[in-house]
Amino acid sequence: MEISQNTTVKGGEFIIKEYSPVDIFTPEDFSEEQIMMKESVQEFIDREVWPNKERFEKKDYELTKTCMQKAGELGFLAVGVPEEYGGMGMGFVSSMLVCDYISGATGSFSTAFGAHTGIGTLPILLYGSEEQKQKYVPKLASGEWFGSYCLTEPGAGSDANSGKTKAVLSEDKTHYLISGQKMWISNAGFADLLIVFARIEDDKSITGFIVPNDPSNGITMGDEENKLGIHASSTRQVFFNETKVPVDHMLASRGQGFKIAMNALNVGRIKLGAACLDAQRRVIDNAVRYANDRIQFKTPIAKFGAIKEKIARMASSCYVSESANYRAAYDIETKIKNLLAEGHDQQTAELRGVEAFAIECSIIKVATSEDIQNCSDEGIQIFGGMGFSADTPMESAWRDARIGRIYEGTNEINRMLSVGMLLKKSIKGELDLMNAVMKVVGEITEGKATTLENPVSELAEELIKLKDLKKVFLMIAGSAFQKYGTEFDKHQQTLLGLSDMLIEIYFAESALLRTIKNIDRGLDMTYQTDMSKLYLFEATEIVLKRAKEIIGNISDGDAKKTLLKGVHRLCRYDDLPDIISLKNRIADKVIAENKYCF
Repeated sequence: MEISQNTTVKGGEFIIKEYSPVDIFTPEDFSEEQIMMKESVQEFIDREVWPNKERFEKKDYELTKTCMQKAGELGFLAVGVPEEYGGMGMGFVSSMLVCDYISGATGSFSTAFGAHTGIGTLPILLYGSEEQKQKYVPKLASGEWFGSYCLTEPGAGSDANSGKTKAVLSEDKTHYLISGQKMWISNAGFADLLIVFARIEDDKSITGFIVPNDPSNGITMGDEENKLGIHASSTRQVFFNETKVPVDHMLASRGQGFKIAMNALNVGRIKLGAACLDAQRRVIDNAVRYANDRIQFKTPIAKFGAIKEKIARMASSCYVSESANYRAAYDIETKIKNLLAEGHDQQTAELRGVEAFAIECSIIKVATSEDIQNCSDEGIQIFGGMGFSADTPMESAWRDARIGRIYEGTNEINRMLSVGMLLKKSIKGELDLMNAVMKVVGEITEGKATTLENPVSELAEELIKLKDLKKVFLMIAGSAFQKYGTEFDKHQQTLLGLSDMLIEIYFAESALLRTIKNIDRGLDMTYQTDMSKLYLFEATEIVLKRAKEIIGNISDGDAKKTLLKGVHRLCRYDDLPDIISLKNRIADKVIAENKYCF
């Protein structure tokens, strides 16, 4: 089955629109070239990184740099870079794929790779002048140079635009003198090039600069940070003391730094999601092998229901995360291609393509970073006491996973951003959210049954349930906005609850559509069907819980009763699936294969 040429997909529109399975891209749609790339990356990681996990845990920063250089020699740093700047010129899906499979062995190398190819390179590629791109990007793409991104300061974390680092124009107006302190800077210990954000005079917004890392130019480094995880990821403070930066090293124009930072982070967010995928697969593989080998009460612990419960959840979460990540990646790639076809240059197309799906980027970052944390936590539990030992891979996997919920914007910030961006799109007229809310209210008031616009033969009941969950979101979001109006963004707990609903709906839909698409093309999706049903059931419980929390805060009296009645009806299962049997079938398949096998 081919992917439809649907070029009208909009970011955030999934909450008000019903999609067909042919509208989405799945991992089963990888081209032969992409499969070869995946296998090449896997072979590199298995040869160069996985056998050296102990060295990474002992803070071997030089090993991280060496592996990065080897990755550069193999072209992995250049996948998404246009050919005219020394790259391979491959699409966004291919970039995501490499980020996925290169990140499974250790968070240290994953962080170095992501920081360099993402926020270390993209600001120049997306905002640099032609001269800047020709001068710097080929060196970054080849691994001759490595990049680092200097945004965070002691007093400027989530509020990135509040940074105090100053850039003062020299008297002869030929250069800026940058002074200030940056912290938590990935790759700082071996970076050749720094993307630095500073404020000029009393500008409202910061400005970006390209700064070669020259210690003789007023740049000093703090000691390597002692961190919970990602031990061999170089993380230092960087101090600037009247560092001279030529005026032509400014990125874009004055005051554009915050915009540069935010758009670079959009890309970083979805690629962080991809970077959590193979980590999940490897945790599952190790946990299942241990469970098959570990004998207790004369039985492999994999035979016990309590262990099957964990394996089923871990595998289902990974399958669903894959589905959401590659669905969004393809939508972004399609948007970029459409913009290029309309005559936009590569820079504009890349920027607008990712920005169009900023909502999806945020929710994918949140959900997948939490999925790997939960997966590694269950991995430790399966290993039992051995899981707590640094001699097994689970302990480092859990520690490395923890940073994912913090960087690229904390999960709390991204949750609120996702709902905030959705409302902004509605206000701008980009999404007809208000009419969708009114339509849902009318249908619920009339007691109208939910039906599918695009009927399918498989998982139809599940798609109807999914459509009901969208109605719940719209009903609650509409009621909350009616109550709070322009003060809506100040009610963070409401935003967090709505965001959780948004996440569960997007992820459940991605898995269902992937499964149906592959059934229709003739693939055996027995266990994927089970995983999709299991995830939808649990998503429904989360949506119900979050909806009730919000209803209790935004309404009272008859209004509360009406909302509760509507939510309970929409979240009710008329034919409840046998959830325990679903879990057992999924777990038995993984246990039999002795690995994640989907």
